[in-house]
Amino acid sequence: MNAFTLAACAEMTYLDKPFLERVEAIAAHGLNVEIWDWTTKDLKALRATGVPVVSMTGYIEGDLTTDAGIARLLSTAEESLRAADTLDCPVLNFHGTGLGDGGIPVVANPNPTPPEWLRAADTCRRLAELGEKAGRVFTLENLNTALDHPGCPFAKASDTRALVAAVDHPNLRMNLDLYHAQIGEGDLVALTTESLPWIGELQVADVPGRAQPGTGEINYRFVAEAIAAAGYRGNVGMEAWATGDGAPETNGSTAVSDAALEAFVRTFTVILD
Repeated sequence: MNAFTLAACAEMTYLDKPFLERVEAIAAHGLNVEIWDWTTKDLKALRATGVPVVSMTGYIEGDLTTDAGIARLLSTAEESLRAADTLDCPVLNFHGTGLGDGGIPVVANPNPTPPEWLRAADTCRRLAELGEKAGRVFTLENLNTALDHPGCPFAKASDTRALVAAVDHPNLRMNLDLYHAQIGEGDLVALTTESLPWIGELQVADVPGRAQPGTGEINYRFVAEAIAAAGYRGNVGMEAWATGDGAPETNGSTAVSDAALEAFVRTFTVILD
């Protein structure tokens, strides 16, 4: 038996296919599916595929610290929970603030004040309580600020862990994204091991390029074996662009995506004794 359950993000692979066909292609590799913005999807048609959707974005707009942002975050989280009911999706992902075009934070705030930390923890607690009522888990994702999300508050994995640990609620967990963590913090095995009590899922992509494991500097096979030995038994999601050695316009194609998912499965198959 594999130490992990595996999933792939349908927003980043099989880009030459319509969305529902992407989902079915991912499932053909024995993987579950993750999605981003549920508001752009035909949820009933997605549920009818029979492919488990194990993670989705858990809000539409909002942030953790401003009055208007908190109200909007909680309101759209409730909308997202209703969408999660349609999909029977167990995990809803959120960030320190809403992200606009190109991943730029809607509310840039790279250095939150102590009162803002307290407000953020209280907002996370309220999300956890919404999740508890609905039987779902909200996961707070770390993001890198050096490249993809400059100015995002509560962005480091150490930040997300601090908030999740402060709330200490089973319906609030970390989405530990190792791509973002490699850029922002490094030392991935120690980071994952130290965060084990708080992790709701792991997401992976290589650096640079945010492509599938094996295309960059991270020794993901070493990471997979080490975190399995440390006791992680949850979901690992490939949130990565499927890329190959051909022309850029072929990236995301069926052949390239097939090879990317096969590499991901090989890397993160760690058989338990």
